[in-house]
Amino acid sequence: MTANCILERVAETQSTNDDLLERWRAGELIDPIARIALKQTAGKGRAGRAWLANPEDSISFSLAFPFKRKPAELTGLSLLVGLAVISGIAQAYDLSEATLHQAGLRLKWPNDLLLNNAKLGGILIEGGQAKSGDPTWMIIGIGMNLRNANAIAASLGNQADLKIGALDQLLPSQATSPDMEYLWLKLLVSLEYHLGEFDQHGFGAYQESWKRWDAYLDQAVCISGAGKEPIYGIAQGIDQAGALLLQQNNKTIAIHAGDVSLRVQL
Repeated sequence: MTANCILERVAETQSTNDDLLERWRAGELIDPIARIALKQTAGKGRAGRAWLANPEDSISFSLAFPFKRKPAELTGLSLLVGLAVISGIAQAYDLSEATLHQAGLRLKWPNDLLLNNAKLGGILIEGGQAKSGDPTWMIIGIGMNLRNANAIAASLGNQADLKIGALDQLLPSQATSPDMEYLWLKLLVSLEYHLGEFDQHGFGAYQESWKRWDAYLDQAVCISGAGKEPIYGIAQGIDQAGALLLQQNNKTIAIHAGDVSLRVQL
């Protein structure tokens, strides 16, 4: 099975997400497009943060995908993308999802991949609907560390206290990792399948699947955001729309994705 989208490969660009967003705003998107860059000079994380990665040790790409659903009906999309990435990794590395789970692969709400509590990758989703009746184009950016986790951590400078993981840690030391092109294509096939299913059925069908990979399930956590008071509670998974459920004393509250930071309560 191969990817059913236009494939673009470039040596260097500022941001693959920005490249595809510019085309969407200009009304130039017709078919799904996947764009991968060996090096991104201005890669982006959430909330305008920079995405820093060593070009030879990471994979960074974006997929422009049209949905029939309206933007308001795409709740849970970043969580679904996380599940699709796990499925793609399993196929590329010829490992079962059960093996990946046992090895410590997890998802952190709303859009990070962790490996034994170390940052493995991130997901950034941008886009929207130009006018009523048009497809909703979402630009899905994915960055993941492939190897040399220590070198990537060192390159982060003042962020070096952030634990970094890499995909090569999933394999025995003597095993050979798949090349980037093969991994990219397997991820795209998985994304296209899961995004199509999501467009038809929504996120609710994936609620229990995501809970299995939830890095913070049943842990005391803190939610913080710019200019907002921290929110504390016990993580209780997610609802059918992908909102994080927090147990506080005798009540459960739902936290919807936004510029928030989730961490274990110390």
